[in-house]
Amino acid sequence: MSIIKLRSYIDKLWNKFWSGGISNPLTAIEQISYLLFMRRLDEEEVKRKRDADYLNEKYKSIFDGTFTLPNTDIKIKKETLRWSHFKQMQPDEMLAHMQTKVFLFIKQLNKEDSPFTKHMQDAVFLIPKPSLLVEAVNIIDLIYAEMEKDFEEGGDPFTDTQGDMYEYLLSEIATAGKNGQFRTPRHIIKLICELVIPKLGDVICDPACGTAGFLLESYQYILTQHTTKKYLKESPDGFWRSTLADKLTDSRIWKQLREKTFYGYDFEATMVRLSLMNLLLHGITCPQIDRVDTLSKKYNEDNKYDVMLANPPFKGNIDKGDINEGFSLATTKTELLFVNRIYTSLKVGGRSGVIVPDGVLFGSSKAHTNLRKMLIEKCELQGIVSMPSGVFKPYAGVSTAILIFTKVYNITDKEHKPATDKVWFYDMTSDGYSLDDKRTKLDEKPLPDIVTAWKERNKQAENDRTAQSFFVSAKEIIANKYDLSINRYKEIVYEEVKYDKPEVILGDILALEKEIIKGIELLKKEVENV
Repeated sequence: MSIIKLRSYIDKLWNKFWSGGISNPLTAIEQISYLLFMRRLDEEEVKRKRDADYLNEKYKSIFDGTFTLPNTDIKIKKETLRWSHFKQMQPDEMLAHMQTKVFLFIKQLNKEDSPFTKHMQDAVFLIPKPSLLVEAVNIIDLIYAEMEKDFEEGGDPFTDTQGDMYEYLLSEIATAGKNGQFRTPRHIIKLICELVIPKLGDVICDPACGTAGFLLESYQYILTQHTTKKYLKESPDGFWRSTLADKLTDSRIWKQLREKTFYGYDFEATMVRLSLMNLLLHGITCPQIDRVDTLSKKYNEDNKYDVMLANPPFKGNIDKGDINEGFSLATTKTELLFVNRIYTSLKVGGRSGVIVPDGVLFGSSKAHTNLRKMLIEKCELQGIVSMPSGVFKPYAGVSTAILIFTKVYNITDKEHKPATDKVWFYDMTSDGYSLDDKRTKLDEKPLPDIVTAWKERNKQAENDRTAQSFFVSAKEIIANKYDLSINRYKEIVYEEVKYDKPEVILGDILALEKEIIKGIELLKKEVENV
């Protein structure tokens, strides 16, 4: 679905909520999220049943059997709690059904001690009018109808619609612009997963998870690696994916993958609930998402994770008194502290892919320099992909880069030499979309080429710094005060333009003037003879 059409539907939905009495933006977002969850829950169950039938496997749907209403002995058929069932009810009946049955069922979908149940305890269904509910249900159905049409015409089967919608809702209330919170485009998340390569058995974390896009894509990437090639499908960005994972047959591995692999944190309650719903919908039965500020003193998960993927908030500052005491950087800037958090939380040998604003790469403050020193000396900084400023439009126009690194030493370890030997730089000139506010899909698919170049980087015969990718030694980077900006090292080839001598150019101009005058005189004669 085009972003323009998505926006038009969201605008319509937003206006309905506003006129329907829900004027608080975050309240509206949360209520819309619940409806999206209910709609997707029904759709995903249909898909899982179809996949199980295809593989001749048994599948027990969450809508099989009965549901006992809390604090009563009343049992109702779970089938009546499906979106496809209640959307056909009369408006008054539908609203009562949602308030007293469907929403209570949704809140108790997971285990009693699960993060989902914990964070849904305080959730309240606040849509006050039957007419508003009916209009919202109809608009959401229109969105999904467009999605299905999109998919039939060659769209991406792994679109994170809930995340797309949340991203636009956030932009409507300018939260993204104020807090530096804007959702990472899915194709960029895919690229980072292809570079970091999360594997089965890894414990994966996003310390500022937002809508859980990085965790969701990591899951789908892992499933793809365990899917027979004939079941893979190419998405519009050129990456191949499948969620079938027909090679994974051990139930213990599935349990580990779905319950103890993915961890995410955010300080906004609405984000946490959305992340939990998003991951649950996509088959992660017990996502480990919690509400906490990972930069604060309340969070101390050090040396825990195998993989950390993130696009943390930019341009923010945290109260000095709240900053975690385990950090080695003396700063209040969130874009620096989040990289420090990732480094601290990784196990030795753990890998990370993180998006940072360009200023992190060349900032002159002591904290900027110390962070880059940490990346070069305590980590193996393997690669930096420089991205054009249009990648995050229309929500932000900042220039950014992807850092790919592995933790080699803890901060207290005394290394004999820097862990980094050389850094691979890649100059991304296009991400496959126009770099203006419209972000129109282009015919080219450049991101898989970056992955190919990354995998074959050590086979490069020459280190041509005029090329799109090249290496720079750690020794040279250290000599340049740990500057990691690609512009510091990339060589620009200027083509000499040869011009004719001035007298030749002047002669050409005079000859042209004579031709013009001659033409005017001929035109006059023709007019006089008419």
